[in-house]
Amino acid sequence: MADYSYEVDLDVRLRDIDFMGHVNNATYATYLEQAREAYFRDVLGVSLVEVGTVLVNLEIDYVRPIEADDDVTVGVDPAELGTSSLPLEYEIRADGKRAATARTVQVVRDEETGTSRSLPSEWRERIDRHRD
Repeated sequence: MADYSYEVDLDVRLRDIDFMGHVNNATYATYLEQAREAYFRDVLGVSLVEVGTVLVNLEIDYVRPIEADDDVTVGVDPAELGTSSLPLEYEIRADGKRAATARTVQVVRDEETGTSRSLPSEWRERIDRHRD
């Protein structure tokens, strides 16, 4: 398993479990969203709901099911930053074992024009400091 610069523990909720008795595959995207919000708050110092970003890409590779009583951790690392894009790579672990890997891309958007705008320099600085 890879080392990730940021990790967050998440709870498996009863509503996450599907009729097959494990976490529904669509819920993995919600776990990524929760980890992304925590990353924005803890590393970038902003709330994801208060900044103008949009999710433009989501990829998930499933490795194994997550069971109701598993301890879930999500590792997050930024990939190579773009001009306006913030790609993030993830590893979802259940009881310490890889359950999925994923990648998302957020783009910073100008609320008035609806077009992309550059990543704030403060975010770049915070990401660089957190990687070290």
